[in-house]
Amino acid sequence: MQSILKKWQSFVAALIIVIACIGCSSVPSISYNPWQVINVPTKAKLLDIGFANNSQHGYLVGGNATILETNDGGETWQPLKLELDDPRYRFNSVSFSGQEGWIAGEPSLLLHTTDEGHSWSRIALSEKLPGSPIAITATGANAAEMATDVGAIYQTTDGGQNWKASLEAAVGVVRNLERSPDGKYIAVSAKGSFYSTWEPGQNAWQPHNRNSSRRLENMGFTNDGQMWLLARGGQVQFSDPTKPEEWLEVEYPELSTSWGLLDLAYRTPDEIWIGGGSGNLLRSADGGKTWEKDRDVETVAANLYKIVFFSPDQGFIIGDRGVLLKYNPKTAATAAPAA
Repeated sequence: MQSILKKWQSFVAALIIVIACIGCSSVPSISYNPWQVINVPTKAKLLDIGFANNSQHGYLVGGNATILETNDGGETWQPLKLELDDPRYRFNSVSFSGQEGWIAGEPSLLLHTTDEGHSWSRIALSEKLPGSPIAITATGANAAEMATDVGAIYQTTDGGQNWKASLEAAVGVVRNLERSPDGKYIAVSAKGSFYSTWEPGQNAWQPHNRNSSRRLENMGFTNDGQMWLLARGGQVQFSDPTKPEEWLEVEYPELSTSWGLLDLAYRTPDEIWIGGGSGNLLRSADGGKTWEKDRDVETVAANLYKIVFFSPDQGFIIGDRGVLLKYNPKTAATAAPAA
């Protein structure tokens, strides 16, 4: 009996080791951590970040009508209180072109400023608007493009007084939606079962089947205008630059991980960062051929779901529960090997 008990104990111990190692990662660690944790005065869900023309004055927006303002490039943030009729607005998107900025939210809320946010005015939206605004892009003086959560796209050239529909045909409720600098869109369906694309001049969204049985998590555009996708199981895939309708082989930056990958952004034409669940942060310095992991960020107890670079030296990662990471180029320069 004792012999059987010892064998059983040995088996259980071995099983625990195997289970623990399933989550082990063989991805090499980066040589430095360029990300600084920034304390922000909120635990609300943060959704987007934008800066005015001087790159020091910016805004963070999110749920519960949260607007945070910085005047030092994102080192410190202070709450901004606006007179709104409901404190439960969800601010989905913020965008600036010079001193002119826009904030879009739901249900059906649009704010506009022409003085870097020293004053904001509310823009009335039609009750017949298909869906609620989830994305706003400042495109020039008095000009902006707005997209809703069902894929309707509108443009204004007179500061929001009038809007012209670029696309009124709905694509259905979307999981996420991204816009390229030249005005193309890609939208992932709410269940991640398919995606749709649209570009200026088309009269409807173009639906596309996903490449595998894995649910799509997020999609967007690469620096050269091609597409990337993140799917369940840690999959990363890029469209073929020579055949835009086809996709390259699936990549698994961290094959053994169980964490989901949530967003991807380019810092430079070759350097890519991917954020994921439980502080998972990956970097590629060669356009996605090889990957390494920022293990210092694993101590950050948050899902890293949005990465934004305004320039190679200015970037931020938004996580849940009020987590914000700021790219510190001084750290990267100090850690870089001498030429």
